[in-house]
Amino acid sequence: MAEDLSITLGSKQEQYESLLPQIQGLLEGETDLIANLANVAAALKEQFAWFWVGFYLVKNDELVLGPFQGPVACTRIKKGRGVCGSSWQEAKTLIVPDVEKFPGHIACSSLSKSEIVIPLLKNNTVFGVLDVDSDMLNDFDETDQFHLEKIIALINL
Repeated sequence: MAEDLSITLGSKQEQYESLLPQIQGLLEGETDLIANLANVAAALKEQFAWFWVGFYLVKNDELVLGPFQGPVACTRIKKGRGVCGSSWQEAKTLIVPDVEKFPGHIACSSLSKSEIVIPLLKNNTVFGVLDVDSDMLNDFDETDQFHLEKIIALINL
């Protein structure tokens, strides 16, 4: 597939339905995890224009910044700290409508208002997370969770 995206306007559902096969095409035949994470982050950022989209990978008992799109970010996050560390600890997707109300939120940027974090699982073990931040309150819902989990499942983990 050519390395460009066809950006779709419309409902969130329509945007995901258009983006999913394009991401699948980007990932098809590529076995390098970092390359795939980079392309997924770029595709999501380009389609939805979220404030920040990226991955953190588990290394030596902490999450370490991986491929991302957006402003500079926190480099390391301890297990159980903030939304990313909590998603890692609980091994589940977390949707946070207002990050200021999340206990222990790590403010990499004061512009971030809401967040969704999806754990990356291999053999029932979390080895990283997809972190998406919005500069709008209450920007994520079950539609995002469903489709972002589908996108994560496409990555050759």
